[in-house]
Amino acid sequence: MDFHLTEDQEMIRDSGREFADRVLRPHAARLDAEEAFPLEAIQEAAESGFLGLTIPEEFGGAGLGSLHAAILLEELNAADASVGVTISVHMSLICSMLAKHGNQTQKEMYLPRLASGELLGAYCLTEPQAGSDAAAIRTSANKVDGGYLLNGTKAWITTGAHAGLFVVYAVTDPEAKKGYGISTFLVEASADGLTVGKKEAKLGIRASSTTEVLFEDVFVPEENLVGKPGGGFMIALDTLDGGRIGIGAQSVGIHRACLEASVKYSREREQFGVTIDRFQAIAFKLADMATELDASRLLVHRAAWLRDQGEPSTKACSMAKLYASMACNRAAQDAVQIHGGAGYTKEFPVERYYRDARITEIYEGATDVQRIVISRNL
Repeated sequence: MDFHLTEDQEMIRDSGREFADRVLRPHAARLDAEEAFPLEAIQEAAESGFLGLTIPEEFGGAGLGSLHAAILLEELNAADASVGVTISVHMSLICSMLAKHGNQTQKEMYLPRLASGELLGAYCLTEPQAGSDAAAIRTSANKVDGGYLLNGTKAWITTGAHAGLFVVYAVTDPEAKKGYGISTFLVEASADGLTVGKKEAKLGIRASSTTEVLFEDVFVPEENLVGKPGGGFMIALDTLDGGRIGIGAQSVGIHRACLEASVKYSREREQFGVTIDRFQAIAFKLADMATELDASRLLVHRAAWLRDQGEPSTKACSMAKLYASMACNRAAQDAVQIHGGAGYTKEFPVERYYRDARITEIYEGATDVQRIVISRNL
């Protein structure tokens, strides 16, 4: 068992860190305050090859797997979680899904454009009444000559206002057993009847785009059906395993940023004649943050490695996402506490980390959903 990164994994880590320091970190606070989508950063990420990291080489990508993606996403999220989640969704929920479940024509049509950044992807599963209970979606896809007509509303869609390609889950057989009548469709943003609804005002990851997406008699040609009719829910569950690795990696990145900021501040801040890192109360917080960071990273990397090997990984993905997100939130709370009153202001980045961390326990399956998945796999 070797815990060292390979040469190409180190290269991904180093290039991700350089990109984060140069492109993301200088603008993260401003973009958060303005709730401005980081389009220039995303375009530069595409030029660096990050958007196509998990896309096979024959379609213009790097042909790498979930572990390389997790390593990259940690670096990006340590600087800007809004950019991190945008790229995570694009890679793990759109590109990887299409590379695994799409047919050759669909791959040739869309993967090169997703790799180059010509198209950004958005994942449309959740609905206002169907969050944790994803099988309860109501968006319908009625069969017509040559394809399907989609009608319904999707909620909390990452990159909704900037996506060029939507992966949409809709009910094609309302009489089927719950979860068995759902199908997966590829829908371009230019489709008639597709409109982007309200933009959500969020606590954190404020520079990412989160919107409603509305479908009113949107015609989708039959060739844009992914997999078989009625097989969409199984595709969704498999895809969400990969998405949970992405959010686990995001949690690791935010967690690491909290620790680094706290170590720096505690070595500079003086009270009672000494720097506060000399106080046991502070030192123990730092020790716990560091230990849980290593545990989170190892869980995420194990889950990613299992998925890359084609091994059963559902339980490992949920464990990684569960633990890493909870540890990230503990680290964010401790980081603010270590900074004291300063941590409650926007002068220091831990205030933003604290807000960004909260979502990691909610999306890609809330904390208790992960516990359900894990317990069912025991």
